[in-house]
Amino acid sequence: MMRFFKTFALVVTSSAGLMAVSLCAAAQTAKKPVPQLGKNSVKEVIAAMTLREKVTLLVGAGRAPKPKSAGNGVSNGWVPEPPMIGHTETKVPGAAGNTNAIPRLGIPSLVLSDGPAGVRISPTRKGDNHTYYATAFPVGTLLASSWDPTVVESVGRAFGNEVKEYGVDILLAPGVNIHRNPLNGRNFEYYSEDPLVAGKIAAALIRGVQSNGVGTSIKHFAANNQETNRNYVSSIVSERALREIYLKTFRLAIAESNPWTVMSSYNRLNDVYTAQRHDLLTTVLRNEWKFKGFVMTDWGGGYDWVAEMKAGNDLIMPGRPDQIETIIDAVQHDSLSVKVLDSNVEHMLNIILKSPAFKQYAYSNHPDLKAHAAIARRAAAEGMILLKNQSQALPMTTNVKTVAAFGNATYNTIPGGTGSGEVNKAYTTSVYQGLLNAGYLPDESLKNVYGRFFKSLTDPEHPHRGSSELMASDSLLKATASHNDVALITISRNAGEGHDRNLETNYNLTPEEKQNFKKIAEAFHGKGKKVIAVLNIGGVIDMKGWQDDADAILLAWQPGQEAGDAIADLLSGKVNPSGKLATTFPVSYSDVPSAKNFPGTPAERPAQVIYQEGIYVGYRYYDTYKVKPQYEFGYGLSYTNFAVSNLKLSSTQFNGLLTASVVVKNTGKVAGKEVVQIYISAPTQTIDKPEQELKAFAKTHLLQPGESQTLTFAIRSADLASYHTRSSEWITDAGKYTLKAGTSSRDIKQTATFNVAKALVVEKDHQVLQTPVNITEYKGSASK
Repeated sequence: MMRFFKTFALVVTSSAGLMAVSLCAAAQTAKKPVPQLGKNSVKEVIAAMTLREKVTLLVGAGRAPKPKSAGNGVSNGWVPEPPMIGHTETKVPGAAGNTNAIPRLGIPSLVLSDGPAGVRISPTRKGDNHTYYATAFPVGTLLASSWDPTVVESVGRAFGNEVKEYGVDILLAPGVNIHRNPLNGRNFEYYSEDPLVAGKIAAALIRGVQSNGVGTSIKHFAANNQETNRNYVSSIVSERALREIYLKTFRLAIAESNPWTVMSSYNRLNDVYTAQRHDLLTTVLRNEWKFKGFVMTDWGGGYDWVAEMKAGNDLIMPGRPDQIETIIDAVQHDSLSVKVLDSNVEHMLNIILKSPAFKQYAYSNHPDLKAHAAIARRAAAEGMILLKNQSQALPMTTNVKTVAAFGNATYNTIPGGTGSGEVNKAYTTSVYQGLLNAGYLPDESLKNVYGRFFKSLTDPEHPHRGSSELMASDSLLKATASHNDVALITISRNAGEGHDRNLETNYNLTPEEKQNFKKIAEAFHGKGKKVIAVLNIGGVIDMKGWQDDADAILLAWQPGQEAGDAIADLLSGKVNPSGKLATTFPVSYSDVPSAKNFPGTPAERPAQVIYQEGIYVGYRYYDTYKVKPQYEFGYGLSYTNFAVSNLKLSSTQFNGLLTASVVVKNTGKVAGKEVVQIYISAPTQTIDKPEQELKAFAKTHLLQPGESQTLTFAIRSADLASYHTRSSEWITDAGKYTLKAGTSSRDIKQTATFNVAKALVVEKDHQVLQTPVNITEYKGSASK
């Protein structure tokens, strides 16, 4: 018994001692200050974080419920069907999402908002009479058609101011995916079929936005060139095509603008989800390109969250509780290293330190929308393209006063596409209103006819229900042709996130639309009056069977909320058109190089899409294969004329850097701007290459009649290099090169040659992103 008491006393004494030590340690811990972001180093903050805090930071603050059918497991792979468009009521209602705050460590929540053409937030809020409208800027394709980074950067500065003043930290834009096929429903968000144009324009927008101290998210990385089955389809692309076309636009923009974040895409790339590809997100993006920001998923992108962490995808959006539990479980069971999480957290914290949320910026909710509308109007006018102008039908000068304005979109003008690219704006100025504002007299009775037609579309008993356009009657045409000076026909098309365009009804004009156009043209031409077409569209359309009936065609794209006024600026001659096509208009859809492989196989729900055209995208294909386009890449008319002359090279022997200069002179009678495009034809002894590729471009300032400007272009080794897959090298081949200065890919004004004495290895990269199947790609040399 005595032995028992001694043992008991020893245990009690030991326990008491341990308790005392524990209390002492706890007291010391309580006194030790917790590291705070901004006051301590990022490494110290990470060291103080619990496992749950780390994972919580890396998973967005969304709380989408798991369906009952998913079972009891923490990881179920459930992703909503497209379109999945983010929406949150936290902090900034209507924004796309938020990151989680860790208050204990001074880490705030970030607000992320959609908006390739304007900040997408809710215009109204519960219990608040104030409206929170944002400016609807011109869509990406129009901005690229300006070929003017200075104009786009000015848009970015205004855009970024609204991001900041509405309490948003990161704008989920720009989208820079290549116009691989004209049926892509999101082409309006994107810039061009050419990576140089897309990269330069994207960089300008990013610089403008981020000059406000807010971030951007360049997207969708990568080869996300369709909406059909976008959450599953696998883009099968060769490494060369990826590096020279689809990745290059991201690389250029990142190098010139340093976006805060990159958004990985929905699709699989060569059978692996982009969010789960370590070779894409770490090897290429971080190791080769030295990207310093963080990477996030698209909303619901990918299926394996542990693989995403390992790949270098730092933030999972919009975020769900079961994703947090899955990642924690992976760490606890040794299938995911904490070191991976630490690296991801570090990427996040480095950006959070820059954010308005961290700096506790007192946003106003009152950006200068009036000033920004003026910027949107100027930018819209810079990117519209005059495709046709017979017998000087435009501008509509003093001899044109009354206008018969046909077309639904004359009255319901489309400012931008649908989905996450939509903007909640205060208004859209219609083409009709723009004509009125410019001093024209659009036919009021014709407007009333359209008003009754629009009303009838919602009437279940009315024969117009389901019609796409008002079909003009003979009596209406007779009256309008007699009483108006000119006919203006607005042709419209819209598309957006979640669905690709229908070939027969969205890309083509319907037989009824063509017939209607022809009848209007015959009525007005019969009276000796002109017919002008305005294209209010988000992507390329078919021009056959109707364009010959138009005297002039203005490609207005989707110009944002100032659409009507900007269109009237060009129609009236207040602004001289200077836009150029950044994407080709083919004669027929069947001419498109990807037409046979879009949107993939099987047709109903494609599992894969093979990029058989390889590097032969857009003009690279049309020029190499001698396929005549309807309107070629780089094309655009003006109300004046220009001469491009005096092409000079700094040397005929290339030694790593070559400069070329040309003189542009306005030889016409009105002020205007011209875009000079530098194409280069390269030797093909060691590798297959296109007929020519765009290597530089520049836009003049507003040249007065008789005024000249010298434009200078720099060509470096990297600009001339092609990617050799077997050796994983970018090589500038030896041989003779032809430099061409033109105003479109088919309108070359002057040429000069230079020589590269020996091959130059510009860069050595890793072998990555291998295709799961062999691709029989197009070979341009076979057509030469």
